[in-house]
Amino acid sequence: MKQAENRSARQVTLHLTLPILVTLTLLTAAFSTGSPVFLMPALLIALLCLSGIYGVFRASATLEVSSRASTERVQRGEDVTLSVQVKRRGWIPLAPMWLELSSVNGANSTASGTQMMQLRPGRSQALELTFHAAHVGAIQPGVQSVMLSDFFGVCTIRQKPNMDGGELLVLPQLFDIAPLRLSSGEMGTEAMARASEDVTNPTDVRTYQPGDPMKKIHWKLSARKQEALVRRFEDPVQPDALVLLDCAEPPKQADSEEDADLRDALIETAASVMVQAAKAEHPARLPLPGAHPLELDKDMGLKMLLENLARADFSNPEPFAKVLLLEMRRMRKVGCTVVITARLDSQMVDVMLSMRRMGPNVRLYLVTQTPEDARLMPMILKLQEVGVEVGYVKPLPL
Repeated sequence: MKQAENRSARQVTLHLTLPILVTLTLLTAAFSTGSPVFLMPALLIALLCLSGIYGVFRASATLEVSSRASTERVQRGEDVTLSVQVKRRGWIPLAPMWLELSSVNGANSTASGTQMMQLRPGRSQALELTFHAAHVGAIQPGVQSVMLSDFFGVCTIRQKPNMDGGELLVLPQLFDIAPLRLSSGEMGTEAMARASEDVTNPTDVRTYQPGDPMKKIHWKLSARKQEALVRRFEDPVQPDALVLLDCAEPPKQADSEEDADLRDALIETAASVMVQAAKAEHPARLPLPGAHPLELDKDMGLKMLLENLARADFSNPEPFAKVLLLEMRRMRKVGCTVVITARLDSQMVDVMLSMRRMGPNVRLYLVTQTPEDARLMPMILKLQEVGVEVGYVKPLPL
């Protein structure tokens, strides 16, 4: 629920020049001729102006706006119904009220623009608006400003309601991707079997229990302690799938809509890769560097994973090539590295080649409107020569 307080900032516009000139002219004529014919219209104009100004200020001070969305979570491309209620106090009739409606952070709205309401004093009026969630992110669709005016346009107040809370989170849409391939010989079952048979790397000892294999007995320590002790080993761990999303500001496109589509495609590709890893029961990690760094894990659950990705702000100031270089330290424990970016340069290519030579499989998802760009082909071929998988993702509006 979002409540708009009546103490929000106000922009007041007064159009008094013409009423004052007319009133002064009538008063001059009344006093010059001594006739009440001119005096009564002058007093009436002054009364209408003062009552209109009072009515507008009274309505502004007592205005109440509330809105409720039909849901707090929605997938990109879906519609959301927004119920808006407006109420004011006072007894002076005013001109129809104008509500400026818009959405924030790139979500399109079929109700964007302005809506007119004829609001009676002391009564509330409701509007049903439909917002189309076109882009991923946290948004606050609803009433952005209210314009109040008297019937003669003498006084106009535009104020922005304090719309606190009521966030609508637009989640990424998922799509199917090819299963992740861990580096040769490092499939999950093989790694588990090898780790469970490794008796050369104990981490601790414990008292012998019936049923323990004889090969696990620590004979020297048992003789010294005068009791049977067996070695304890680390639990086998599967190799990780490391997902590296380019969290720097994406390359600028032809317009703001294409910019937003590009961001959506980056986030949705990362989400789809993490979901694929979860289905295959591969441990997967997704670091999100930036103003609020965070590392996502497939074990945190689909709901939290999608919500955190939806809030990605692409605020990392570091070049993506440097981020890739810093992540090289993880390559010895990684079975597959997935790189997701909307840009490609020689430095990034060199780092991905080094990653591939260190063992893990490397897959590149290049998000671009022009996959046929001839400038990309030499770099793509260079990556493919050493076994790097390359896939293209084309941003699509919804």
